[in-house]
Amino acid sequence: MKTLESRRITTGHHSNPWFALDRGNADEAHGAVWFGVLAWSGNWRIAAEVTDFQSTRISIGLNDWDFAWQLTPGETFTTPSSLAGYTAQGFGAASRTLHDFIRDTLLPHGHTLHKVLYNSWEATTFAVDEPSQVALAELAADMGIELFVMDDGWFHGRTTDNAGLGDWWPDTQKFPHGLAPLIARVNALGMDFGLWVEPEMVNPDSDLYRAHPDWVIHTADRPRTTGRNQMILNFARSDVQEYIIGQLDQLLTQHNIAFIKWDMNRNVSEPGWPDAPGDQRELWVRYVYGLYHVWGTLRARHPQVIWQSCSGGGGRADLGILRLADQIWTSDNTEPTTRLAIQHGFSQIFPANTMEAWVTDMGPAYLPLEFRMHVSMCGSLGIGGHLAHWGEAGRAEAARWIALYKEIRAVVQLGDMFRLRSPQEHAFSAVQYLSKDRAEGVVFAFRTYQPLPPQVRGQPPQLPPLYLHGLDPEASYTVEGFAGARAGASWMHAGLQIELPDFGSTVRRIRRL
Repeated sequence: MKTLESRRITTGHHSNPWFALDRGNADEAHGAVWFGVLAWSGNWRIAAEVTDFQSTRISIGLNDWDFAWQLTPGETFTTPSSLAGYTAQGFGAASRTLHDFIRDTLLPHGHTLHKVLYNSWEATTFAVDEPSQVALAELAADMGIELFVMDDGWFHGRTTDNAGLGDWWPDTQKFPHGLAPLIARVNALGMDFGLWVEPEMVNPDSDLYRAHPDWVIHTADRPRTTGRNQMILNFARSDVQEYIIGQLDQLLTQHNIAFIKWDMNRNVSEPGWPDAPGDQRELWVRYVYGLYHVWGTLRARHPQVIWQSCSGGGGRADLGILRLADQIWTSDNTEPTTRLAIQHGFSQIFPANTMEAWVTDMGPAYLPLEFRMHVSMCGSLGIGGHLAHWGEAGRAEAARWIALYKEIRAVVQLGDMFRLRSPQEHAFSAVQYLSKDRAEGVVFAFRTYQPLPPQVRGQPPQLPPLYLHGLDPEASYTVEGFAGARAGASWMHAGLQIELPDFGSTVRRIRRL
């Protein structure tokens, strides 16, 4: 028996409540694949077993570790939904089926194109104020960015990570006139405004904790452990829920905020609820119910807002939260060559429009900006680097790629995705996107470091051909960079040859005539 689980009170970073299995002979395009997911944002468990009789069993659901739930006569308990599917067309078809289900059925704005955003964290960290943010916003607007997001550091008492969480109103020293002047300037530059929050957390150094130390998850007979100088508010409590709803509702009502990045940066310790009305072990589920209630109430009151689920990266990535959030912050690791593998794994379950992908300053300096941009253009494009350090030439180059992304983002975010070559297995990888009517597509190809055998060093390396997928075999298509039109069948079966240097990349548009 193989068991995967989370005991973190969130979905977790190490595994995901998802499975795909075959008989050992399936690949991306061929073979029988059974797959399934659990739509839940808390503790979960999957058990996979091959019995003595050579049958395979998969169970998926709530984790029963440290969990109890008392039902009195007449009461009910509803378990989270699990969803399963089957395809004879390989792992790629399994992913595309999940992608369509998520976009068509779950997401609040499933077919809305997400805007190119800029996030200020790497540039200013906690030292945010109106002048610094306006300066960045002006640079961002000149690049064609459409959404400016101010990250951590804007709220009461927040100068480092050891204070302020829980007090969700603008810091009067940093923003003596509130957020309204900054938002007005961002809007005047032609951009929407977004904000970072971490509502499930509280610092001991905060007005909230000083007033309500009983509101955190804790065990009565143990010291209270902080992680990242913070503790977790007990969202199982109705008074905690109503406080957070009131704080964020006021923030969204009083300001023109189009986007919220909802973060959750630590996991549970001392998982107690001393004054619980019943068994303390109900905490694991009632916490998630409370989270859904808070988030769902705010979404109902502010349906125009785009919400992003962030949990120290992808620690809350699941089909439960995607009923409320439109995007997932995939990982805090934004190093581009590593992101290729991360994004490949993310795509097994989630469509590209849910994958927020930033171009940052993380990674070796020898990686071209072109490569960094191409990696992030495979999802919902964002910029997170320090724009002032990019220089005019760097910002101008990024602006050109942003303009191209706007032309192709409908295909990337809403089209069918085909994993042509895996970056988890090959130094030369590629991914293709194709519109639902098969009229337009785009292929991204990447080469990381691929050492050559001694006998061919000094010669141009011969990379394997790329075979496109999903085209109409009878229709004629052109592929950017290749002369003439060919039938879809030819592009799919004869392929196309692309040459790239180490750490080179390319994007090629596909058009049906």
